[in-house]
Amino acid sequence: MVTATVSSDTSPGADCTRAARVTKSLLGYGVLAGVVFPASVLIQGLTRRGFSIAHDDASLLANGPLGWIQVTTFVLAGATTVTAAVGARRALAGRVGAIWGPRLLAVYGAGLVAAGLLRADPADGFGPGAPAGKAAHVSWHGDGHLIAAAIAFVALIACCFVVARYFSRAGHRGLAVYSRITGVAFGAAFAGVATGSGASAVVLPFYAAVLAAFAWLAIVSVHLYRRTTR
Repeated sequence: MVTATVSSDTSPGADCTRAARVTKSLLGYGVLAGVVFPASVLIQGLTRRGFSIAHDDASLLANGPLGWIQVTTFVLAGATTVTAAVGARRALAGRVGAIWGPRLLAVYGAGLVAAGLLRADPADGFGPGAPAGKAAHVSWHGDGHLIAAAIAFVALIACCFVVARYFSRAGHRGLAVYSRITGVAFGAAFAGVATGSGASAVVLPFYAAVLAAFAWLAIVSVHLYRRTTR
């Protein structure tokens, strides 16, 4: 009887511990996503011949013999973001933003995967057969890339505000303000690049916004990781 009682009391604790470890492991992928995409784009942007970070969109890196690197970057960053979204859903269970925060983050991740699989058309002199300016005729996969990216970016912006509401309710006002600023900044940068302008005053702020967005994802993941208890 004593043995049976001890086993019954300790088993739930063991289950909770495993659940917490799984949640933390999933959230760790949010940090990985925050490093993989910016690092890959920066390295490629500085080393790929004919590519200019000041004027060319990162999506153009999917073209050419080394285009597979950017395709893999999109898919890997998207997959790790979706994984982090699952961890966020587990960590936020029962709290404000537990439903839509992770869902929107998952949509963002899925959009990145789709944007990678649907290659952007060569343009601005970069990529095989690229015109000097924007592509005159957009292919079906080029259209798909733009649609997937737009959906992903809108989802990310909305996610920033949903997570900000969670931080505000939890008493983390600094993180709440930080999340809202990230959402507003990314929205403004996205609106600028959506005009199709290749001016450095438009392209560079968008690169900065993408970096800020992934940094925000990493910080949120670390915060939830630390608050996940046994």
